[in-house]
Amino acid sequence: MSDTLTSALPGAHFAGFVTVSEAGLRGMITLRGDLSSTAIAAAVSDAMGLDIPAQRRVSLAGDKAAAWMSPDEVLLILPYDQAAAVADTLAQALAGEFATVANVSDARAVFTLQGAAVFDALAKICPVDFSDFAEGQIRRTRAAQVAAAVWMSGPEQVTVVCFRSVAQYMFDLLSAAAAPGSEPALYS
Repeated sequence: MSDTLTSALPGAHFAGFVTVSEAGLRGMITLRGDLSSTAIAAAVSDAMGLDIPAQRRVSLAGDKAAAWMSPDEVLLILPYDQAAAVADTLAQALAGEFATVANVSDARAVFTLQGAAVFDALAKICPVDFSDFAEGQIRRTRAAQVAAAVWMSGPEQVTVVCFRSVAQYMFDLLSAAAAPGSEPALYS
C-alpha cells in the first residue's frame, strides 16, 4: 500500500463546451447538529474563521468554506492536511452538545466545471432550475444516478462534490454533458 495521498482521479481533465477537471484532494468535515446553536456557531468560528452559512449558501474565508447542506448539517471544506486536526478541535469543542463531527475527506471527490455554459451542461443531468443560481449558492441534488452537491464557486465556475466511490462515473457523466456539439439549443 502506498503512503502517497492521491485524489480520486488525479489530473482528470476534459475540454468540451465547458471544462471539467478533478479538483484534487480537499479536506471535508460533516458537522451535524442544531445550526442555530451558539455553541456550534462558536466552534465553527473558532476552528474555521467562518460563520454558519444561510440556507443554500456557502460562507468563505480564504481557502476555507462552510456549505449549508440541510437544516442540521454543514460541510466544512479546507485544505486536506488540516482536516483531521480541525475535526478533532470541533469534536472537543462540541463535547456534550447534540452534534456529530466526521472527517469525510477520503470519502468524497470534487470536480470543477468552468465556462460560460456550465449550467447548460449541468441542466442535462441535474433536476435543478439553474436560472437564478448565483455565486455562493449550493444545492444538494442528483447528477443522473448519484447524489451530488453543486456549488457556484466563482464566475462561470461550479464545484461538484460526490462520493469518491462514484468519481469515475461522475467524471464521465460531466464530460458527456459537456461534450462539444452537445450544447442545448434552448433558444433557437
